[in-house]
Amino acid sequence: MAQPGGQAERVERVSTLELFFDLVFVFTITQLTAVLSDDPTWRGLLRVVLMLGVIYYMYGGYAWLTNAVAADRAARRLLLLGGMAAYLVLALAIPRAFSEGDIAFGVAYLVIVGIHAGLYTRSPEAHTLRALARLAPLNLGSALLVLAAVVVEGTAAYLLWAAAFALAWLTPLLADTGGFRIAPAHFVERHGLVVIVALGESIVAIGIGAADLPVDLSLAAVAVLGLLLAACLWWAYFGGDDTRAERALAAIPDDRRGWVAIQSFGYWHLLMLLGIITLAAGLKDAIGHAHDPLDLAHALMLSGGTALFLAGDVLFRRTLAIGPGHLRATAAGLALATVPLGLVVPAVAQLAVLVLVLAGSLLAEPRLAGSPDRQPRR
Repeated sequence: MAQPGGQAERVERVSTLELFFDLVFVFTITQLTAVLSDDPTWRGLLRVVLMLGVIYYMYGGYAWLTNAVAADRAARRLLLLGGMAAYLVLALAIPRAFSEGDIAFGVAYLVIVGIHAGLYTRSPEAHTLRALARLAPLNLGSALLVLAAVVVEGTAAYLLWAAAFALAWLTPLLADTGGFRIAPAHFVERHGLVVIVALGESIVAIGIGAADLPVDLSLAAVAVLGLLLAACLWWAYFGGDDTRAERALAAIPDDRRGWVAIQSFGYWHLLMLLGIITLAAGLKDAIGHAHDPLDLAHALMLSGGTALFLAGDVLFRRTLAIGPGHLRATAAGLALATVPLGLVVPAVAQLAVLVLVLAGSLLAEPRLAGSPDRQPRR
């Protein structure tokens, strides 16, 4: 994912074309949520994890790309639009990515990787091109593994998907991130935007779950609870951490900034996005059956999605040393503890408890602003 930024310091804010790219990318979040909703099993979750891993890795690659090479010329814009088109095709292919012989996902991913490398060659910076020469073969290797995975089935397919996932997320280590430079303002804003558009998926899930139901006081109450739960996740990320993250990233020396950025906005954001997808899949069913107890899978999705997001957020905060994590880690544990509750009481009650747990921890957090739990783990 990590790419150097020869022009990074002059790319200050996210362009509307990049936001447009993110709106296309978020369709992959919608499709992954549908996969988990349709197959709420460990197999369905594994498929989502493997697909999200390679998809978000290359999304990160494009975020690093536009952080270094501004899409301010017609040729660059056309190439970026080509990447968007490939992401759209990839998203359409997600439900069939594990079907033998359906190669659309693999071909689209290969195109995404190729356009990414091609657009990076537009940089005039010699060190950017040297870094690209190290990273592009590894990215191509991941893409070829994905392509191989979609043409086989059974255990072989899962092993190839796992190999692609592992190679992608080991690439920053294999290619060495030392000396990579990024523009913190643009970088933090770009990743914040993908979080906010992904959170929008949980709102969409509420609407899908409520389809064809009468809009009465009961439905309004459970829908608002779902909104409040999503709002708590928004508050956790955008209640000041985004601004603090920008300052923290800017304070890190150039030779270490790239690796810290990979941990914070790569590994830990991957956990947060997986949490959003899992929560959205749980909300979709909970809204439609708000007054019945949930089965184990859906109770786990509600609580586990919330806990995954909080776990990623705690690691994000600790890596950048931007705030204490004790309360949020405790809230993640309490969220998981609501699973037995969801099995015996109506889904609306589990939702209410989750909202109380998150809101309570966020309201109490300012009192711990001076907590010693602020040491970075870089």
